[in-house]
Parts: sequence; C-alpha cells; structure tokens
Amino acid sequence: MMMNNSLKNRFKVVPGTIIEGKWHRNRYTIVKELGYGANGTVFLAKAGNKHVALKLSDNGMSIISEGNVLKSFAKVQGSALGPSLLDVDDWETKSGKISFYAMEYIHGPDLLTFIQTKGQSWISILILQLLSDLGKLHNNGWVFGDLKPDNLIVTGPPPKIRCIDVGGTTVHGRAIKEFTEFYDRGYWGLGTRKADPQYDLFAVGMILMNIAYPKRFMKQSGGLQQLRAAIRKKQELHKYEDIILRALKGQYLTAEEMRIDLLKVMGVGRSKRDERQPVSASGRRHYPQQNSRRTMKKQKKRSRFVETILIVFVISLLYILYIFGQIF
Repeated sequence: MMMNNSLKNRFKVVPGTIIEGKWHRNRYTIVKELGYGANGTVFLAKAGNKHVALKLSDNGMSIISEGNVLKSFAKVQGSALGPSLLDVDDWETKSGKISFYAMEYIHGPDLLTFIQTKGQSWISILILQLLSDLGKLHNNGWVFGDLKPDNLIVTGPPPKIRCIDVGGTTVHGRAIKEFTEFYDRGYWGLGTRKADPQYDLFAVGMILMNIAYPKRFMKQSGGLQQLRAAIRKKQELHKYEDIILRALKGQYLTAEEMRIDLLKVMGVGRSKRDERQPVSASGRRHYPQQNSRRTMKKQKKRSRFVETILIVFVISLLYILYIFGQIF
C-alpha cells in the first residue's frame, strides 16, 4: 500500500522540539521518530520524566478516529492488544494546525526479531496470545485490519505480544482502511477487503509464513497454489500447514477456533479420537442417555484444567529459558 508522506514533508519535527497542546496544555519533548504511515508520523517523546508515543497528523479526523479506537480497546476487558490512550489535542504551528494523540510507549523487539533471537519455541505461545486478544476485539465489533509483524511488539518479561499501530482498525462490515499487501487476502486473490474476523485470521496465517520467510516473497501466480507451495518448502511450517491453509481459505469463523487448532498442534486439547463416541462390542456406537450433560460438563471442565496446566508449564519453561538467555 502506498504511504502518504505529506506530514513528513510539510513539517520538520526534530529532536528537542517541544509540542504543547492547544486545549489541555500538556507539553511533550520530541526524542526521536519511531515510524510513519498513511495517516501520520509517530515519535518517541518525554512528558515530564515519562516516555510516551506521540502520533502527529495533518488529518484531524484520523486522529480523532484512532483515539476512539484506543478508547474502545480500553473497554475490551482482559485485552491489552493496543496501547492505552493518554491525550488527544492540537498543536498550533506557524505552518498550521497539527493534530496529535499521546499513547503508552510500548517498548521491545518486533515479533520477528524476538523469535529470531529467542527461538521458534515461542511462536505458538505468542500466536496464542495474539489470537486470544483478536477474539476479544472481534467480539466487540472491531477488525484489526493492518495486522503484520512490524506492528507487533513483544514486551516483558514475561513476554507479551502487543500492537503499536491501530491505524487500520475498522468497524466490522466496513471496508478495510489500511493494509499491507503481503498480509492482505485481496492482494492474493483470496477474498475481499471487507472487515470481518476472517480478514485478521488470514493475516495471522501470513504472519506464520513471514516468520519462515523473514524477507517475505513476491506474488507470482498468487492464490492458494503459490502459498501452499511456499509452506511445503519450509520444514518449520509443516506442523502449521493445516492451520495456515484453513486461515487462508477463510474457514475459521472465530479466532478461538484457530486457537484451539493451534493448541492441538502443541499437544494440548482433545484429539479426534477423544471426541469419538464409545463403541460397543457389537460394533454399534453407544450414546449414553442418563447423566450425559453432567458427564460432558465434567469432561469439559477437566479438559480445560489440563489445558491450563500444560500451557502454564510450557510458558514457565520458556520463561526460565528466556531469563537464562538474558543473564548469559
């Protein structure tokens, strides 16, 4: 997607510049530029003795819209996918008004850098975290849109995946506002750019591909055939093949469905054999009549307990290795 550099070209915001809000009078000292996109430039700034991320744009409506998205994120209970919103204001300059918002500064390596440094054993854990937060976001009527490793930061310890850019977040059912071609199902000819959970889950599948192909790859024939061939060329993607293909085909209705399949790949959760009904000596399937609901509830509760214990064990083991790596 072509980036609009109007803000970058029209305004020079150099380190040491003091930005004061017109309405709230909060002051921010620019430290350095962190990045820029279609709707503005993000800077690291200091507010008193605290670091914040400051997004500046000459598009006031975009700033208001993204601020509202961050407010909505704060209402999604149990989710910490995006940064917290701190301030929204305007900065009056000789060249005109610049709108901005201040948000929590999320510090850490991006997803690809973290995995390249700490090892592929972290892939499933971090993608599980991402899917859990995406599920909560989708349930609240939002689609993330421009989901890619560049926007995913791993904070910690303990390692936790967070997002630093909500510019592409779109209300369910509307046209996607921002996208990056490699993670966009429309680019690959595998769907529309209408905001729905499947759009984000397609991007998660492509993120898994990107981990194995850090420099990505160009579209040739496009479509499922090229992507399936790319999966099969990389040994590390083989165990995720079915999950990635289901995501690319749009076969997951929810993030939770994809998360359950990923847990099975990790060896957590019920197998297909466990899900089969018992068979009698005559060869006929036996369907218990009495206490079936109670039995199912007990089995479900036991399954969740085992799943939780195993996940905690895996995370704890990886965390110990992470700390060990930090020391040595």
